[in-house]
Amino acid sequence: MTSREFLPYLKCVGTGPKRNRDLTKEEMKIVIRAFLKQEVLPEQVAAFMLGWRVKGESIEEFSGALEVFDEFVQHSPLANSIEFGYPYDGKIKNPYILPLAAEYLQGFDINLSLHGGLLQPAKEGTTLKEICDNTPLENNIYYYDRSEYFPELYAFSEIRDRLGLRSSFNTIEKLIGITQSDTAIIGAFHKPFVDKYIKLYKDRYKKLIIIKGNEGTPEIFSKCAVTIVENNEVSEIKVDPKAYGIEYKKSTERISLKDSLEQLHNPSEAFRELAKFNAAVILFLVNKVESIEAGLLAISDYHTTALS
Repeated sequence: MTSREFLPYLKCVGTGPKRNRDLTKEEMKIVIRAFLKQEVLPEQVAAFMLGWRVKGESIEEFSGALEVFDEFVQHSPLANSIEFGYPYDGKIKNPYILPLAAEYLQGFDINLSLHGGLLQPAKEGTTLKEICDNTPLENNIYYYDRSEYFPELYAFSEIRDRLGLRSSFNTIEKLIGITQSDTAIIGAFHKPFVDKYIKLYKDRYKKLIIIKGNEGTPEIFSKCAVTIVENNEVSEIKVDPKAYGIEYKKSTERISLKDSLEQLHNPSEAFRELAKFNAAVILFLVNKVESIEAGLLAISDYHTTALS
């Protein structure tokens, strides 16, 4: 595609409310392929990204983009794995808890599939990449860097940074299917995104779990809703660490990378208990145990035996 040939697609999102229209799935696939192959001008990419976001994305457009992603992503199938979907704009107020929770998932035949990359707009938090690059990871964690598993999308990092605004890619980059996992756990902050994720991913995973977690991550720091999608059925449960005697106080202040790493490397007792709770919830959600209480007990029994 040439820059001139791209203009009709750009007009779909750049001519104002009266003339803008949703692209068909096939049209969006043409657009995304042209982007990833760098067949159009960077200015056109930025204009389309901004216009698409302002117009509002359709599920069909998102689906088309994801299908093209499938063509470019370097897949690494991983048995018994759960893919976790973290936002690429990072966390700003609390440390990451999954690297610590992974310790409590040892011995349960679960591999954790994580992926990250350079910071993307607009929250300017600490990224999962920064954590994984600076933390000894448990042997059940498999971390994939975008520069390696999807270099074509990685090449967009600079233009997204210059744009400085959240783009449509923020929504669909969190679950990429690198490890072709049957189960995915993704974080969501707003209810409308829960509905979007159900429509986008219910047919891409045998089991989709959406946690309205801390800062839009799949991490539980306080009472939250968890949506479970399996066999075309949708259910919701409420989860509250306080109901299990865990009194972790969330931060309201910005946390630095240094402090986030310190909490992981030298966790407080309350943070450890919260990590153990997150692990127990995961065991329950993937049917390894019959309840969160049973998960906590199984973790305690396993680690008591392992230490003896």
